[in-house]
Amino acid sequence: MAIGLIGKKLGMTRVFLKDGTAVPATLIHIEPNYVVAIRTLEKDGYSAVQVGAFKAKEKHLTKAQLGHLKKAGVILLRRLKEFRVENPQDYHVGQELRVEQVFQPGELVDVVGTSKGRGFAGTMKRWDFGGFPKSHGHRYHRAVGSIGNRSDPGRVWKGKRMAGHWGVDTIRVQSLLVLDVVPEHNLLVVKGSVPGPNKGIVYVEKSRIAQRKSQRLKLNRIKYMAESILKGESHEGG
Repeated sequence: MAIGLIGKKLGMTRVFLKDGTAVPATLIHIEPNYVVAIRTLEKDGYSAVQVGAFKAKEKHLTKAQLGHLKKAGVILLRRLKEFRVENPQDYHVGQELRVEQVFQPGELVDVVGTSKGRGFAGTMKRWDFGGFPKSHGHRYHRAVGSIGNRSDPGRVWKGKRMAGHWGVDTIRVQSLLVLDVVPEHNLLVVKGSVPGPNKGIVYVEKSRIAQRKSQRLKLNRIKYMAESILKGESHEGG
């Protein structure tokens, strides 16, 4: 459990290593976050830090939000998020959290976001079903096919993969490598892709599985990428 930050996905690009290898990366813009509230085990039953981001106007917030923020004595913020921490005493209300203070190149992070909405989708698009033969004589091509038995069990099992709404789900991508941190532009560069559209809100926190043996071995294999970026490698648009 560790502190995290609220940011905005800018989009994907690529960075180059010293040997010319192109590494796909995602740029996350993380403006300064502020500590809004402290949750302690004695008072609240759990330890956490509530963090806020994105300055807002009073007309864009509810009365409950306005009262909560004004009571804390912090600036008006649009997004709030609690992160479970083991040391809430190390933080204080109103404290500014910057990206370079929380994350460092070469460490693993988890990114949580809302996936893109795809609307109503059929089984071939939603679940990658193979479909029926496309040759002459077949009446069904992209249909779902049989969905149940007859007398036993006589119903459709819960969880059956069928057509329906696809997307707009909360997705956590775990154990992404931090390639670089650019403090002057409030940028975090992570290896690979993160959920959601460009300009979508994402939550970045220390990886929950970083201490697993498999993840430590993974980090030993790929951390040279961040070290290469640190030695003066420039970012290139993709």
